[in-house]
Amino acid sequence: MVVYSFYIFDRHAECIYKKKWNPRPTSSSTQLQSNGLSNGPPNPTALSAEDDAKLIFGTIFSLRNMVRKLGGPDDNFISYRTGHYKLHYYETPTSLKFVMVTDTKTNNLRIVLHQIYVSLYVEYVVKNPLSPVEHPGGVGVNCELFELGLEQFITGSL
Repeated sequence: MVVYSFYIFDRHAECIYKKKWNPRPTSSSTQLQSNGLSNGPPNPTALSAEDDAKLIFGTIFSLRNMVRKLGGPDDNFISYRTGHYKLHYYETPTSLKFVMVTDTKTNNLRIVLHQIYVSLYVEYVVKNPLSPVEHPGGVGVNCELFELGLEQFITGSL
């Protein structure tokens, strides 16, 4: 399994944590040659990390609302798949949103996202007296233990 990226959004739609491991494949027309050069034109519409996070949040917000309107209040949005990646989603009771983007062959990671919330986020961020309760203005999670634990969790167990 390949993990491309991981995001945490707060209840105010702010991206409070983002981490990228591997770049997502964009299209099959731009392939890397053996010498590391691409054989296609450069991508002038490459997104910044902030724009990428905004698009991810907009996508999960829209899909979550669509699922609730079509299926009722008891149905939940869990994941969706495209031809290039699969997006996994977990929302906590406090409206924190955990999002992981992986390759298309990955099974549902809702339980993994719940484990990241319970064993890493709660332990290292929520219980940390130096960590702010709210993250106004995009001030994100800045905890070395959380980052180290997440890195070990992703590389070790997945």
